[in-house]
This record gives sequence, C-alpha cells and structure tokens, in this order.
Amino acid sequence: MKTSAEIRQSFLDFFKSKGHEIVPSSSLVPGNDPTLLFTNAGMVQFKDVFLGSEKRSYTRAVSSQRCVRAGGKHNDLDQVGYTARHHTFFEMLGNFSFGDYFKRDAITYAWELLTGVWGLPKDRLLVTIYHTDDEAFDIWHREVGLPADRIIRIGDNKGAPYASDNFWQMADTGPCGPCTEIFYDHGAHIPGGPPGSPDEDGDRFIEIWNNVFMQFDRAADGTLTPLPAPCVDTGMGLERVSAVLQHVHSNYEIDLFQHLIRAAGALTNTSDLENKSLRVIADHIRACSFLVVDGVLPSNEGRGYVLRRIIRRALRHGYILGVRGAFFHKMVAALIAVMGDAYPELVAKRELVERALATEEERFGETLGKGMKLFEEVAAKSTATIPGADAFRLYDTYGFPVDLTADIARERGLTVDMDGYDRAMRKQQEDARGASQFETKAMLSAEAIQQLPATAFLGYDSLVADDLKLVGIVRGSRLVDELGDGEEAGLIFDRTPFYAESGGQVGDTGVLRANGGTFTVRDTIKLAGAFHSHVGRWNGPTLRVGATMQGAVDAARRQATVLNHSATHLLHAALRKVLGEHVTQKGSLVAPDRLRFDFSHFQPMTADELRTIEDMVNAEVRRNAAADVRNMAYKDAIDFGAMALFGEKYGEHVRVLKFGEFSTELCGGTHVSRTGDIGLFKILSEGGVAAGIRRIEATTGAGALAFVRDEEQRLGEVAGLLSASGGEVTDKLRQLFDKYKKLERELESYKAKAAGAATAELAGTADDVGGVKLVAARIDGLDAKGLREGVDQIKAKLADCIVLLASGAEGKIALVAGVQGAAQGKVKAGDLVGYIARQIGGKGGGRPDMAQGGGEDTPEFPRILAGVRGWVEQQLH
Repeated sequence: MKTSAEIRQSFLDFFKSKGHEIVPSSSLVPGNDPTLLFTNAGMVQFKDVFLGSEKRSYTRAVSSQRCVRAGGKHNDLDQVGYTARHHTFFEMLGNFSFGDYFKRDAITYAWELLTGVWGLPKDRLLVTIYHTDDEAFDIWHREVGLPADRIIRIGDNKGAPYASDNFWQMADTGPCGPCTEIFYDHGAHIPGGPPGSPDEDGDRFIEIWNNVFMQFDRAADGTLTPLPAPCVDTGMGLERVSAVLQHVHSNYEIDLFQHLIRAAGALTNTSDLENKSLRVIADHIRACSFLVVDGVLPSNEGRGYVLRRIIRRALRHGYILGVRGAFFHKMVAALIAVMGDAYPELVAKRELVERALATEEERFGETLGKGMKLFEEVAAKSTATIPGADAFRLYDTYGFPVDLTADIARERGLTVDMDGYDRAMRKQQEDARGASQFETKAMLSAEAIQQLPATAFLGYDSLVADDLKLVGIVRGSRLVDELGDGEEAGLIFDRTPFYAESGGQVGDTGVLRANGGTFTVRDTIKLAGAFHSHVGRWNGPTLRVGATMQGAVDAARRQATVLNHSATHLLHAALRKVLGEHVTQKGSLVAPDRLRFDFSHFQPMTADELRTIEDMVNAEVRRNAAADVRNMAYKDAIDFGAMALFGEKYGEHVRVLKFGEFSTELCGGTHVSRTGDIGLFKILSEGGVAAGIRRIEATTGAGALAFVRDEEQRLGEVAGLLSASGGEVTDKLRQLFDKYKKLERELESYKAKAAGAATAELAGTADDVGGVKLVAARIDGLDAKGLREGVDQIKAKLADCIVLLASGAEGKIALVAGVQGAAQGKVKAGDLVGYIARQIGGKGGGRPDMAQGGGEDTPEFPRILAGVRGWVEQQLH
C-alpha cells in the first residue's frame, strides 16, 4: 500500500518522465488575480499562460497544488463532516499542456498511470464526456478500448448552454472548456448509481480525475472566444486517489487523515476515532495552517473572515467533544509530521501558525460557552427555524459566523432565517461575512490579448520617450480603433516609460503628445499582467491606433514615490530584525506623499521598538548603499536570499533588488540608485488594522522634512503659550497638570460638601407615602458619582425610604435611585429609574436597591419628577 506522500511523488515522477516540468505549488492567495478568493485548482497559477499573456520556458507542467474551497464560487465548508470526501483544504495533482499535446495524449497518459503504473482494475473505471465531444468518445472507445457503455455523455444542465458538469470553468470569467471525468466504482455493495443517473449522488461511483480541454475564454458577458492554442488542464484530488489506492472508502481513512484524527483524539480525550467532530478538526487544521503560511490571518473581512469561520467551526467541534481550553493550535505539530517534508514552508512558519491559531482560540474561547448557551435557549423555543435576529445576535455578541449557527441548527433539524439575518446585518450597516469583494478593475478578452504585444517598460532608465507606437485603445474590455476629442480611454503602447500600478506602488501620471493633441495620463494600470494601460483623456484631433506619441512621466511625483518605495524595503527588513522573522508583508501603498506598510504582528509596537526601527532605517540611509539590481531565475533569486512579497505573482525570471547586506527582495518597482537619496525616514503612525496585522505609515525626503517642520512649529506655539523655551515645555506642562489635578481634587471636595448640605436638607423635607419616606428632587451640578453619594447620604438618614435624584447638564439628565427598608419588597430602584428614563427618551437599570440612568432634559421634566409620588403609591398599594 502506497502512502499519500508516495502517491504524490509517484504522480510527479510519472509526468516528469513524459517531459513535464515539475512546478511547485503556488500560494493559496492568487497572485494579482482579483477574480478569485483562494487558489481552488491547480491551473490557477497558469491562468495567464492559458490566456497567452504569459510565456514559460516549458509547454508541459505537472504539480501538486494546495487548494482551498471554503468561500466564493467553490465552497465545500458546509459539507465537511457530513460526507466522506468534502474538504476545505485538499491537494490537487495535475498535468498541464500549454499548446502542446491535447485530448489524445491527456487521455492515454491518464489511463497509463491509473491502470499501468498504479494497477487499478480496468473494469472498475468509467468516464464521462461532454455530450457533443465525439473526439473524446472515439479516443476512449477506439484507442483506449473502454466499452461504450462505460462512456457516459453528460449534457447541459436544464438546457443552459455550457452549464454542464462536463464543461469546466475556474471562475465566472476566464479559460474554460469541455472535460472528461474518470470515475472509480467502489462496488455494488455501496449505494449509488453512475454519473448522469437519478442516484448519482450516492457513494458507489467516485470521480477521481478530471481532464479539462481548455478551448475558450469566457468574457464577463458570457461570450466564448477560442483560445489561440488549445490547452490541457487536469485535476485529481490526492485524498480521493489515495483512498482508492489504499483500499478504503472514505478520504478520512487514508494514512494522512488517520494520523491527524488520532492527534485530535488525543488532544480532546476522544477514543472513538469515527467521531465526526474529529474529522472536522483534522480537515480544518490543514486549511487554517496553510492559509496562515500563505499570509492570511483571521479578520472580519475577505479571506481573513473565511479563515476565522473555519477556525471557529473547528473550535465548536472541540467544544462538542468536551474541550474547554485551547487545543487547536497544538494540532500543527501533527500536521507537520505528515506534510512538512512536502511543504517545508509549513515547518519554517510553525511559530507564526501556532500563534495565530492560539490567539483566535483565546478570542473565541471567551464567548463560545455563552454563545452555545444562548443557541440552546433559542433552539428550545424554535420549532423549525432559528429567527434571523437571534442568528445575528449570536454573530454580533458572541462571534458566531452565521454559517456556524446554520451548521449547529442543522444538527438539531433546524434552519436559519437568512433573510431576517440579512435584514439585521443591514440595519447595523455591517457586512462582515466577507461577501465577494474580488472583482476585476479592468479586463481584456483573450482575443484582444492575442492582438497586442506585451508592453516593454523603459521607466527604469528614463522618464521621457519618443516614438511610442500606439498598439491598442481600450474602452471597457474592448479594443477600439480611434479616440475622439474629449474622450477617455486606456492607451497601450509597444513600450513606455510609465510605471503601471503594481506591488503597492501607484501608477505614474504625466502626458502623451501626438499630432497637436495631448493625452493627460491620470493613472497607469496593468491589464492581463502584460500590458500597461495609460488611463486618461485625449484632447485633440482624432487619435488612431498605429500613431506614434511622445511620453513624459511626472518626474517630481515619480521621484517622491521612488523614495517611499525604497524606504518600504528598508522598513520591512528592519521590522524583521527587530520584531522577528514572523513579520511578513500583508499589503502596502507607495504613493508620492507617504508610504503605508501592513505586516503580521500580534501586539502593538512599543515606543522603543518604533524608535529603534526608525533609527535603523535612517542608519541605512546614511550608509548610502548602492541599489544592486539583478535579473535571474526565480529559484536562483530565492537561493540568493531574496524575499518574495505577499500577494504578488512572479514569473520564471524575476528582478532582485539588494541594498547592501540589509535588504534583498524581489521587486519590479522603481527605486533610488543609492539609499542616501531617501534623505530622511520618519514614522508617522503605527496601529492595528485587523487581528494580527499592524500598519505603519511613514514619509521620506521632502515629506519627512515638512513633517518635522510642522512638529517644530506646533512645539513653538505650545512653548509660546507656556512662556517657556522648547526645552522647558515638558516641565511646564507637568507643573500645569499637577496644578490641574490639585484644583480638580479641591473642586470635588467642594462639590461633595455642597451635595452633603443639599441632601441633608432633602432628607428633612421627605414626603411620607404609606409609611415610607420619599425624596424625588433635582440637584444640578452633580455628576453620576455625586448623585450616588447623595442617595447614600439620604438613605443613611432615613431607615425606610425611596430616593430619586436627578442632575442636568448640557441638555442631558442623569438619574440615580435608591430603595431600602420596608419598601424593598414592592419597589425596585431599577423600575423607578426606567419609569422616569422612558419618559425623557432614555434608559436605565440596575440592582433593586440602587440603579441609575438618564435621558434628555426637557421642559416636561418638572412634571415628570412630580409624578414620582403617584407611581410610588401605585407600587406600594
């Protein structure tokens, strides 16, 4: 029996023997692809290759790609724990052809590996094809020799064109095409029918491999355009094929999962290894760990929110098993034992992963028990549906994602009123469920891409260029031939000095001129990863494709941006040296006026740490190291010590920027020639932007000098107000604060004496209501503390009494009530405060013997206060 690790390696070795390049798994965060929440298939990293906008040195590739399907279009989270084969995280084995081989080789390779190398019985395999794909049928039947009755044609779903399971697409837009799926028959003793039959959802026939024949590019409007060179994209779940080769039925019975399930059982003191909750925990630790490895941390939006949902679902299943403390982060060690060899980055970032999971455990653990208690109360009152308002309360108060509430409800045979939940969410003006925020800013169709040459960037060496050939005018996702006076568009040239927004650096602005007209560039963006689109407005005679233009970048703006970009690299290096290797970039903005740098760290930075960082960066600036720029293969760059940045997509060849021995990163941006050009680096602020993510804002050069001058001016103004020199300001302020505190204490003393005198008088004028003394009065000038002291003083003088004191200030009324003695059985202080507060648009409450509240100070308040006697009489009688 092969282990999962051996099966993974066997797959890679087989296709390597067929001339395929072994390509490492890419990040779970798709690089520069806003159409996807997570990498959900092996072909994601090759998307631009399929479109033709990126070229690789190979035309055949094989990979084992880590994937997550827990959000967006592909979401299996709700099924984990209920089926034998659904996962949030899985590994997809895949072989790819980029305009090289097509259907015949893809099908025969698959058959050779499954039946020849792995020895699967041929009579246990059957396939599906797209219903009109006669070519695939002939290959399977005539060349492979598969009987016709084991080749199933799958048509369109409900008559919708290209909506079939056998017409695959990665997202709503992009490469797509017909496919052939290979199924394994687990035997007649297991319920279920073949694909396409009424009982196809049973577990007898299981899809193990999908071969997709990429022939089209789907545009946003649904239009299908033939790809320039047909390609092959295949996907086979490692977990599924391992179950087949290890002669077990469920994915959770394979060696990899059994190790994790045993670890989860030990941590939760659960001996029943068939327990569904152990399966959920074993599945979720993989998704959570690898998401953290790839730069995602728990938060309330987007990818971070999906991670939070998965973690909290795992913690709830630990709660089911009786765990009341932290346990989930301890699963990382078991995961490393079975996947660390294949994914060394998991080993390298173990501390970060464990800390991120432990922090989330602590955060949710504080409210999990209370939330479960509330759920049980709500469920007990619900016959079929959990009210949406209650589901929202579980989220808003106890951090229960609504799908977690729905998951628990399903176990009780209940559903959740999602419409009511959505209404409650909108009322709070929140949308923390991470709804799709990943849409394209601009796109080009595959047909348009094939018409254009990739843009050559000249801006490393020059900010001005002549004879720029206009090769495309983009309006929306279409190419047009001309542009009229006053019209806006994106212009694409064969080459340009304008930097296109990428890696956090903003796009260049400037002007382009031709034939007496001017195109004002307000931004430069990248389209399809290869084309610089100069966005702006044309003023002049009709501009046509093929024209030559002269371009000039706004030099001052670019220079200011360059200083901030280079400073970002120095800042990143300094943070890792001071805070630790767990610091990784989580996003950045490099603009002319400032830089913004987001990074992973679990606590606010101290003043000393910020000072050390700032000093370290400025020391590198003064060292004036030259920028060492090299172009090399990606693997060589990593071996050279270059750091790859979060969320960036890198090709086979990369640009490496090195500043002395201090900083080495992959970066295609523009930079200073020497660090001394930065002049001065000044941190403006540091704060948190999400759980485990901090943000530093800073400025350089002239911006830093302007900031220092502003600070000097403000210090001078303060010194003038204090009649002190700059060096004396601190001592003068300290003296003022000491004096202020002394006066404040004296004022409090006078207030207390005044309140005592006033309340002494009130005690002597108390009304008698049924044998109980009643005091209801307004004493302005007292805060809540003074009112409480006043109530206590009156209660000390009157044995059986009801007291309500009010004080007004700035249009508001503060209320404090007290009850003691014979009245306590019939009158509650909280009820009295609530009675008054409701009449003045406020609220209040507290203990039966002491309560406080407040509301608006209205002209009706004297009448309302006078009505206290009548209310008390009703309560007493």
